[in-house]
Parts: sequence; C-alpha cells; structure tokens
Amino acid sequence: MKLLVIEDDPVASGYLCKALKESGHVVDAVDDGMQGLQRATSESFDVLIIDRMLPSLDGLTVIETLRKSGNDTPVLIVSALIEVDERVRGLRSGGDDYLVKPYAFAELLARVEVLAGRRGGDGRVTRLEVADLELDLLSRSVKRAGESIELQPREFTLLEYLMRHAGQVVTRTMLLEAVWDFHFDPQTNVIDVHISRLRRKIDKDFDVALIHTIRGAGYSLREPT
Repeated sequence: MKLLVIEDDPVASGYLCKALKESGHVVDAVDDGMQGLQRATSESFDVLIIDRMLPSLDGLTVIETLRKSGNDTPVLIVSALIEVDERVRGLRSGGDDYLVKPYAFAELLARVEVLAGRRGGDGRVTRLEVADLELDLLSRSVKRAGESIELQPREFTLLEYLMRHAGQVVTRTMLLEAVWDFHFDPQTNVIDVHISRLRRKIDKDFDVALIHTIRGAGYSLREPT
C-alpha cells in the first residue's frame, strides 16, 4: 500500500514510518496540515494517517476539506484526545476510524489494512502491471510471464515503488527516502545491491529487461519499446 502520514511529532512520525516500511508499505510523511492537504489532493494514496493537532491546519480541517473536494481516501485519525465527544467529532468530520495515542503498532496496522480492504471494490489499486510483470498488493505476490517470483520484503517494496513510477526516472534520493527512509545520500551501496538482486529475479531469465540504469540520474522500470 501507499500511505501518507501527517504527523508533526518527529519521534512519533519516525517510529511509525519505519514500522510501516518494515511491514512492506510505501510511506510518505509530512509534518504540517497544509502540506498534508496538498499531498493528499495531488497524489493517490491508499490510506491517510492523520494526527488531530497539526500546525497551519488541524487534522479535522484537513479531512473536512478533502471530503468537500470529493476525495474519499480512507482516513485513520490518531490523537491523544480520548474523550468520546472528540472521537465523534473526528468521525463526523469525515474520518473513517479513530485511534487513541499511545497505540500499539499492530493495532494501527490492522486498522489501516481494514480501511484499505473496505475500499478494495471502489477503485483502489490492488494490482500493478508493467508489460508481463504483475505485482499483487493484497497477496504480496509477484509474477512475470505467469511465473511466480519470490521477493524479500525490501525487494517487494522497491519493486512496488518502481512500478508505481513506471516509465519515469527514479533517482537515488527518491529511493532512499521512500524505501529506506534516508533523507540524504550516505554514500551507501544499498541501492545498487538491492537493484542488482531485483534484476536477477525480474530480468535474468527473460529475453527483455524491464529495469534500466539511467546513467547519472537513477533507474527506470519501463515497458520495452
């Protein structure tokens, strides 16, 4: 799944994003309500995880604005406000679920998966396809030309990101931030190692390569011309 976390507490956001990525999801994060609204309206996400108290725009205002614009992306509200009235306000603003802080990550993940599943019949992307390569987000399986390919969790997340940006050049910085949660290039070869492993599984036994190195820029997964 592709998730957006809107949380202004850097410790809470960092913990949550790390745990979600380790669970195999693509995660973007912002720490400001206005930025969150802009990202949520300009990009497609499977679920939004929104804190109640945010700078510039509070969480409820973000949700209400989204709903008025016709955006129906499922929203999980996370908040330290535990009163029943506050939970009711959150749900009436357009939130789909409400989780009180502190929470157990396992519960948050289960709630996110339920919200994404509810939307499965309503246009949510559950399968990515590029040429004869298929990635199923629900069963977390990969096939090429009908043949099953076993991937490690990080390889699956890397391939999902490349397929979501099929035909585009994906830079090292983009991959480090989206897949490894690094916000700078630490001069590591982690990307090269994982791309090499992914190529061996995705391209080695097939006539046409799908993963390409764009010298001096990054990588691109694209259909053969």
